[in-house]
Amino acid sequence: MGFDFGLDFYKGKKVLITGHTGFKGTWMCAMLLQAGAKVTGYALEPPTEPSIYGLCGMDDRIHSVLGDIRDLSHLMKVFDEAEPDIVIHMAAQPLVRESYKNPVYTYEVNVMGTVNILECVRTHPCVRSFLNVTTDKVYRNREWEWGYRENEELDGYDPYSNSKSCSELVTGSYKNSFFANNAHDGEEFCRTAISTARAGNVIGGGDFAVDRVIPDCIRAALSGREITLRNPYSTRPYQHVLEPVAVYLMIAARQYTDPCFAGSYNVGPDETDCYTTGELVTLFCDKWNRATGQQVTWRSEYDGGPHEAGFLKLDCSKLKRTFGWKPVWNVEKAMEMIVEWTIAYRDKESVSQVMERQLKDFFGTCK
Repeated sequence: MGFDFGLDFYKGKKVLITGHTGFKGTWMCAMLLQAGAKVTGYALEPPTEPSIYGLCGMDDRIHSVLGDIRDLSHLMKVFDEAEPDIVIHMAAQPLVRESYKNPVYTYEVNVMGTVNILECVRTHPCVRSFLNVTTDKVYRNREWEWGYRENEELDGYDPYSNSKSCSELVTGSYKNSFFANNAHDGEEFCRTAISTARAGNVIGGGDFAVDRVIPDCIRAALSGREITLRNPYSTRPYQHVLEPVAVYLMIAARQYTDPCFAGSYNVGPDETDCYTTGELVTLFCDKWNRATGQQVTWRSEYDGGPHEAGFLKLDCSKLKRTFGWKPVWNVEKAMEMIVEWTIAYRDKESVSQVMERQLKDFFGTCK
Protein backbone atom coordinates (compact mmCIF):
# COMPACT_ATOMS: atom_id res chain seq x y z
CA MET A 1 0.00 0.00 0.00
CA GLY A 2 2.92 2.34 0.71
CA PHE A 3 1.18 4.66 3.19
CA ASP A 4 2.69 5.82 6.49
CA PHE A 5 0.36 6.98 9.29
CA GLY A 6 3.34 8.67 10.94
CA LEU A 7 3.01 7.05 14.35
CA ASP A 8 6.75 7.45 14.98
CA PHE A 9 5.82 11.04 15.83
CA TYR A 10 4.27 9.87 19.10
CA LYS A 11 7.43 8.45 20.67
CA GLY A 12 7.85 10.30 23.97
CA LYS A 13 4.81 12.55 23.38
CA LYS A 14 2.37 13.11 26.25
CA VAL A 15 -1.14 12.21 25.09
CA LEU A 16 -4.34 12.60 27.10
CA ILE A 17 -7.34 10.56 26.00
CA THR A 18 -10.86 10.94 27.39
CA GLY A 19 -13.00 7.83 27.21
CA HIS A 20 -9.96 5.57 27.29
CA THR A 21 -11.76 2.73 29.10
CA GLY A 22 -14.17 2.19 26.21
CA PHE A 23 -13.83 -0.07 23.19
CA LYS A 24 -12.31 2.54 20.86
CA GLY A 25 -10.31 4.12 23.66
CA THR A 26 -8.63 0.85 24.61
CA TRP A 27 -7.56 0.17 21.02
CA MET A 28 -6.18 3.74 20.84
CA CYS A 29 -4.19 3.21 24.04
CA ALA A 30 -2.76 -0.02 22.61
CA MET A 31 -1.76 1.77 19.41
CA LEU A 32 -0.13 4.66 21.27
CA LEU A 33 1.79 2.29 23.54
CA GLN A 34 3.22 0.54 20.50
CA ALA A 35 4.24 3.97 19.19
CA GLY A 36 6.05 4.83 22.45
CA ALA A 37 3.73 7.55 23.74
CA LYS A 38 3.18 8.51 27.37
CA VAL A 39 -0.56 7.99 27.81
CA THR A 40 -2.91 9.50 30.39
CA GLY A 41 -6.54 8.44 30.31
CA TYR A 42 -9.57 10.14 31.87
CA ALA A 43 -12.85 8.25 31.94
CA LEU A 44 -15.47 6.47 33.98
CA GLU A 45 -15.12 2.78 34.83
CA PRO A 46 -15.27 0.53 31.74
CA PRO A 47 -18.83 0.68 30.39
CA THR A 48 -19.28 -3.11 30.10
CA GLU A 49 -18.49 -6.25 32.04
CA PRO A 50 -16.46 -7.93 30.68
CA SER A 51 -14.53 -5.13 28.99
CA ILE A 52 -11.69 -5.09 26.51
CA TYR A 53 -9.97 -2.59 28.80
CA GLY A 54 -9.91 -5.04 31.69
CA LEU A 55 -9.17 -8.11 29.62
CA CYS A 56 -5.99 -6.65 28.13
CA GLY A 57 -4.75 -5.24 31.46
CA MET A 58 -4.60 -1.66 30.18
CA ASP A 59 -4.89 -0.22 33.70
CA ASP A 60 -1.35 -1.41 34.42
CA ARG A 61 0.11 -0.02 31.19
CA ILE A 62 -0.98 3.64 31.20
CA HIS A 63 -1.73 6.38 33.74
CA SER A 64 -5.46 5.98 34.19
CA VAL A 65 -7.63 8.50 36.05
CA LEU A 66 -11.23 7.66 36.84
CA GLY A 67 -13.40 10.73 36.44
CA ASP A 68 -16.56 12.18 34.95
CA ILE A 69 -16.15 14.44 31.92
CA ARG A 70 -18.84 16.67 33.49
CA ASP A 71 -16.52 17.40 36.45
CA LEU A 72 -14.58 20.43 35.23
CA SER A 73 -12.51 20.98 38.38
CA HIS A 74 -11.28 17.38 38.44
CA LEU A 75 -10.50 17.50 34.74
CA MET A 76 -8.49 20.70 35.24
CA LYS A 77 -6.37 19.01 37.92
CA VAL A 78 -5.62 16.12 35.58
CA PHE A 79 -4.49 18.57 32.88
CA ASP A 80 -2.30 20.36 35.45
CA GLU A 81 -0.57 17.11 36.34
CA ALA A 82 -0.33 15.50 32.89
CA GLU A 83 0.65 18.64 30.90
CA PRO A 84 -0.37 16.90 27.66
CA ASP A 85 1.01 17.77 24.24
CA ILE A 86 -1.99 16.23 22.48
CA VAL A 87 -5.58 15.69 23.61
CA ILE A 88 -8.05 13.33 21.97
CA HIS A 89 -11.63 13.56 23.20
CA MET A 90 -13.68 10.36 22.93
CA ALA A 91 -15.67 10.33 26.19
CA ALA A 92 -19.35 10.17 25.31
CA GLN A 93 -22.72 8.59 25.85
CA PRO A 94 -22.53 6.74 22.51
CA LEU A 95 -25.82 4.85 22.09
CA VAL A 96 -28.90 6.02 20.18
CA ARG A 97 -31.43 3.98 22.14
CA GLU A 98 -29.90 4.99 25.48
CA SER A 99 -30.22 8.63 24.41
CA TYR A 100 -34.00 8.21 24.06
CA LYS A 101 -34.14 6.79 27.60
CA ASN A 102 -31.79 9.38 29.15
CA PRO A 103 -31.70 12.51 26.97
CA VAL A 104 -30.60 14.92 29.73
CA TYR A 105 -27.61 12.76 30.67
CA THR A 106 -26.75 12.35 27.00
CA TYR A 107 -26.66 16.12 26.43
CA GLU A 108 -24.76 16.74 29.66
CA VAL A 109 -22.02 14.29 28.70
CA ASN A 110 -21.80 14.97 24.99
CA VAL A 111 -22.26 18.76 25.00
CA MET A 112 -21.06 20.05 28.37
CA GLY A 113 -18.35 17.40 28.36
CA THR A 114 -17.04 18.97 25.16
CA VAL A 115 -17.23 22.45 26.71
CA ASN A 116 -15.24 21.22 29.71
CA ILE A 117 -12.48 19.56 27.72
CA LEU A 118 -12.13 22.61 25.47
CA GLU A 119 -11.97 24.88 28.51
CA CYS A 120 -9.09 22.77 29.81
CA VAL A 121 -7.34 22.94 26.45
CA ARG A 122 -7.89 26.72 26.33
CA THR A 123 -6.27 27.24 29.72
CA HIS A 124 -3.32 24.87 29.16
CA PRO A 125 -0.94 26.19 26.49
CA CYS A 126 1.05 22.95 26.64
CA VAL A 127 -1.63 21.43 24.38
CA ARG A 128 -0.61 21.86 20.76
CA SER A 129 -3.16 19.56 19.14
CA PHE A 130 -6.77 18.72 20.02
CA LEU A 131 -9.12 16.30 18.25
CA ASN A 132 -12.80 15.87 19.06
CA VAL A 133 -14.16 12.52 17.89
CA THR A 134 -17.85 12.71 16.94
CA THR A 135 -19.89 10.53 14.55
CA ASP A 136 -21.31 10.25 11.04
CA LYS A 137 -24.73 10.82 12.64
CA VAL A 138 -24.03 14.56 13.13
CA TYR A 139 -25.43 15.27 9.67
CA ARG A 140 -29.06 15.99 8.91
CA ASN A 141 -29.96 12.67 7.34
CA ARG A 142 -31.92 13.05 4.12
CA GLU A 143 -31.70 9.32 3.31
CA TRP A 144 -30.00 10.07 -0.01
CA GLU A 145 -27.66 7.63 -1.75
CA TRP A 146 -24.50 9.74 -1.91
CA GLY A 147 -22.14 10.35 0.96
CA TYR A 148 -22.31 13.40 3.24
CA ARG A 149 -19.48 15.91 2.97
CA GLU A 150 -17.99 18.00 5.76
CA ASN A 151 -19.89 21.13 4.69
CA GLU A 152 -23.34 19.49 4.95
CA GLU A 153 -25.88 20.66 7.53
CA LEU A 154 -25.33 19.42 11.09
CA ASP A 155 -28.68 18.42 12.57
CA GLY A 156 -28.77 14.96 14.14
CA TYR A 157 -32.26 13.55 14.64
CA ASP A 158 -32.20 11.67 17.95
CA PRO A 159 -30.74 12.97 21.24
CA TYR A 160 -27.43 11.13 20.76
CA SER A 161 -26.92 12.29 17.18
CA ASN A 162 -28.09 15.81 17.94
CA SER A 163 -25.86 16.09 21.01
CA LYS A 164 -22.88 15.18 18.84
CA SER A 165 -23.96 17.82 16.31
CA CYS A 166 -23.94 20.27 19.21
CA SER A 167 -20.49 19.03 20.20
CA GLU A 168 -19.27 19.91 16.71
CA LEU A 169 -20.78 23.40 17.01
CA VAL A 170 -19.22 23.94 20.43
CA THR A 171 -15.84 22.95 19.02
CA GLY A 172 -16.27 25.37 16.13
CA SER A 173 -17.21 28.21 18.47
CA TYR A 174 -14.22 27.63 20.75
CA LYS A 175 -11.94 27.35 17.75
CA ASN A 176 -13.14 30.66 16.32
CA SER A 177 -13.25 32.47 19.66
CA PHE A 178 -10.08 31.31 21.37
CA PHE A 179 -7.86 29.39 18.96
CA ALA A 180 -7.75 31.65 15.92
CA ASN A 181 -6.26 35.00 14.94
CA ASN A 182 -9.68 36.63 15.16
CA ALA A 183 -10.23 35.81 18.86
CA HIS A 184 -12.49 38.46 20.37
CA ASP A 185 -12.50 40.93 23.26
CA GLY A 186 -8.77 41.11 23.66
CA GLU A 187 -8.51 37.38 24.34
CA GLU A 188 -5.02 36.16 23.50
CA PHE A 189 -5.50 33.39 21.00
CA CYS A 190 -4.08 29.94 21.70
CA ARG A 191 -1.67 28.28 19.32
CA THR A 192 -3.51 24.97 19.44
CA ALA A 193 -4.67 23.16 16.31
CA ILE A 194 -8.31 22.02 16.61
CA SER A 195 -10.03 19.33 14.52
CA THR A 196 -13.10 17.12 14.60
CA ALA A 197 -13.40 13.64 13.13
CA ARG A 198 -16.73 12.14 12.11
CA ALA A 199 -16.47 8.35 11.94
CA GLY A 200 -18.86 5.75 10.63
CA ASN A 201 -19.80 2.57 12.46
CA VAL A 202 -16.80 0.70 13.84
CA ILE A 203 -16.48 -3.01 14.46
CA GLY A 204 -13.68 -5.01 16.01
CA GLY A 205 -12.65 -7.51 18.62
CA GLY A 206 -13.52 -6.65 22.20
CA ASP A 207 -16.73 -4.70 21.72
CA PHE A 208 -19.13 -5.84 24.44
CA ALA A 209 -21.60 -2.95 24.14
CA VAL A 210 -25.32 -3.54 24.36
CA ASP A 211 -27.55 -2.71 21.42
CA ARG A 212 -24.83 -3.05 18.77
CA VAL A 213 -25.07 -5.54 15.97
CA ILE A 214 -21.73 -7.38 16.13
CA PRO A 215 -21.60 -7.65 19.95
CA ASP A 216 -25.17 -9.01 19.81
CA CYS A 217 -24.07 -11.54 17.19
CA ILE A 218 -21.11 -12.63 19.32
CA ARG A 219 -23.21 -13.06 22.45
CA ALA A 220 -25.65 -15.22 20.50
CA ALA A 221 -22.88 -17.28 18.88
CA LEU A 222 -21.07 -17.90 22.18
CA SER A 223 -24.30 -19.10 23.80
CA GLY A 224 -25.40 -21.18 20.81
CA ARG A 225 -28.49 -19.07 20.11
CA GLU A 226 -29.92 -17.84 16.81
CA ILE A 227 -29.16 -14.19 16.10
CA THR A 228 -32.18 -11.85 15.95
CA LEU A 229 -32.08 -8.56 14.04
CA ARG A 230 -34.48 -5.70 14.65
CA ASN A 231 -33.81 -4.05 11.26
CA PRO A 232 -31.81 -6.06 8.68
CA TYR A 233 -32.32 -3.45 5.94
CA SER A 234 -30.62 -0.35 7.38
CA THR A 235 -27.43 0.50 5.48
CA ARG A 236 -24.28 1.73 7.20
CA PRO A 237 -20.58 2.20 6.42
CA TYR A 238 -18.62 -0.30 8.50
CA GLN A 239 -14.90 -0.25 9.26
CA HIS A 240 -12.53 -2.02 11.62
CA VAL A 241 -11.82 0.01 14.75
CA LEU A 242 -8.13 0.37 13.81
CA GLU A 243 -9.09 2.37 10.71
CA PRO A 244 -10.51 5.47 12.46
CA VAL A 245 -8.15 5.20 15.45
CA ALA A 246 -5.11 5.34 13.14
CA VAL A 247 -6.66 8.28 11.28
CA TYR A 248 -7.38 10.16 14.52
CA LEU A 249 -3.72 9.87 15.50
CA MET A 250 -2.61 10.85 12.00
CA ILE A 251 -4.73 14.03 12.05
CA ALA A 252 -3.59 14.98 15.56
CA ALA A 253 0.07 14.48 14.61
CA ARG A 254 -0.09 16.33 11.30
CA GLN A 255 -1.88 19.37 12.72
CA TYR A 256 0.59 19.44 15.62
CA THR A 257 3.42 20.11 13.17
CA ASP A 258 1.33 22.16 10.71
CA PRO A 259 -1.93 23.80 11.90
CA CYS A 260 -3.03 24.15 8.27
CA PHE A 261 -4.19 20.54 8.53
CA ALA A 262 -6.75 21.42 11.22
CA GLY A 263 -10.38 21.05 10.17
CA SER A 264 -13.30 18.63 10.13
CA TYR A 265 -12.85 15.22 8.52
CA ASN A 266 -15.12 12.33 7.66
CA VAL A 267 -13.53 8.98 8.48
CA GLY A 268 -15.19 6.04 6.78
CA PRO A 269 -14.67 3.05 4.52
CA ASP A 270 -14.87 2.86 0.77
CA GLU A 271 -18.32 2.61 -0.78
CA THR A 272 -17.94 -1.14 -1.23
CA ASP A 273 -17.99 -1.48 2.57
CA CYS A 274 -21.48 -0.02 3.01
CA TYR A 275 -23.50 -3.04 4.12
CA THR A 276 -27.06 -3.63 5.19
CA THR A 277 -27.28 -5.04 8.70
CA GLY A 278 -28.48 -8.33 7.23
CA GLU A 279 -25.49 -8.54 4.88
CA LEU A 280 -23.08 -7.77 7.70
CA VAL A 281 -24.55 -10.46 9.95
CA THR A 282 -24.52 -12.98 7.11
CA LEU A 283 -20.80 -12.27 6.71
CA PHE A 284 -20.27 -12.74 10.46
CA CYS A 285 -22.09 -16.06 10.40
CA ASP A 286 -20.01 -17.27 7.45
CA LYS A 287 -16.67 -16.33 9.07
CA TRP A 288 -17.69 -17.66 12.49
CA ASN A 289 -19.04 -20.94 11.18
CA ARG A 290 -15.93 -21.55 9.06
CA ALA A 291 -13.61 -20.88 11.99
CA THR A 292 -15.53 -22.79 14.67
CA GLY A 293 -17.51 -25.47 12.85
CA GLN A 294 -20.77 -24.10 14.31
CA GLN A 295 -23.89 -23.35 12.29
CA VAL A 296 -25.00 -19.96 13.60
CA THR A 297 -27.91 -18.35 11.70
CA TRP A 298 -30.03 -15.21 12.02
CA ARG A 299 -33.66 -14.15 11.68
CA SER A 300 -35.43 -10.81 11.39
CA GLU A 301 -37.49 -9.70 14.38
CA TYR A 302 -38.49 -6.04 14.16
CA ASP A 303 -39.11 -4.74 17.68
CA GLY A 304 -40.84 -1.44 16.90
CA GLY A 305 -38.00 0.56 18.42
CA PRO A 306 -37.37 4.32 18.09
CA HIS A 307 -36.43 6.10 14.89
CA GLU A 308 -33.02 5.30 13.42
CA ALA A 309 -31.65 6.31 10.04
CA GLY A 310 -32.27 3.85 7.24
CA PHE A 311 -29.37 4.87 5.01
CA LEU A 312 -26.25 6.80 5.93
CA LYS A 313 -22.77 6.99 4.46
CA LEU A 314 -19.86 9.42 4.30
CA ASP A 315 -17.86 11.05 1.55
CA CYS A 316 -14.22 10.76 2.68
CA SER A 317 -12.65 12.46 -0.33
CA LYS A 318 -11.36 15.35 1.80
CA LEU A 319 -9.42 12.98 4.06
CA LYS A 320 -8.01 11.11 1.06
CA ARG A 321 -7.11 14.29 -0.81
CA THR A 322 -5.50 16.01 2.19
CA PHE A 323 -3.42 13.12 3.53
CA GLY A 324 -3.22 10.64 0.65
CA TRP A 325 -4.98 8.13 2.91
CA LYS A 326 -7.08 5.15 1.96
CA PRO A 327 -8.61 2.33 4.05
CA VAL A 328 -6.30 -0.55 4.95
CA TRP A 329 -8.74 -3.41 5.69
CA ASN A 330 -12.11 -4.07 4.08
CA VAL A 331 -15.07 -5.39 6.05
CA GLU A 332 -14.33 -9.02 5.14
CA LYS A 333 -10.84 -8.74 6.64
CA ALA A 334 -12.27 -6.87 9.63
CA MET A 335 -14.69 -9.71 10.30
CA GLU A 336 -11.85 -12.23 10.22
CA MET A 337 -10.04 -10.16 12.85
CA ILE A 338 -13.19 -10.02 15.00
CA VAL A 339 -13.60 -13.79 14.87
CA GLU A 340 -9.92 -14.32 15.69
CA TRP A 341 -10.15 -12.00 18.74
CA THR A 342 -13.39 -13.57 19.95
CA ILE A 343 -12.12 -17.14 19.70
CA ALA A 344 -9.06 -16.14 21.75
CA TYR A 345 -11.39 -14.59 24.33
CA ARG A 346 -13.63 -17.67 24.36
CA ASP A 347 -10.63 -19.95 24.83
CA LYS A 348 -9.19 -17.74 27.61
CA GLU A 349 -6.07 -16.91 25.63
CA SER A 350 -4.20 -13.59 25.91
CA VAL A 351 -6.30 -10.99 24.09
CA SER A 352 -3.53 -8.41 24.52
CA GLN A 353 -1.25 -10.61 22.41
CA VAL A 354 -3.98 -10.89 19.78
CA MET A 355 -4.31 -7.09 19.77
CA GLU A 356 -0.56 -6.61 19.37
CA ARG A 357 -0.53 -9.10 16.51
CA GLN A 358 -3.47 -7.40 14.78
CA LEU A 359 -1.83 -3.98 15.16
CA LYS A 360 1.33 -5.31 13.50
CA ASP A 361 -0.76 -6.90 10.74
CA PHE A 362 -2.65 -3.63 10.17
CA PHE A 363 0.41 -1.40 9.90
CA GLY A 364 2.36 -4.06 8.02
CA THR A 365 -0.36 -4.03 5.35
CA CYS A 366 0.27 -0.28 4.84
CA LYS A 367 3.90 -0.78 3.81
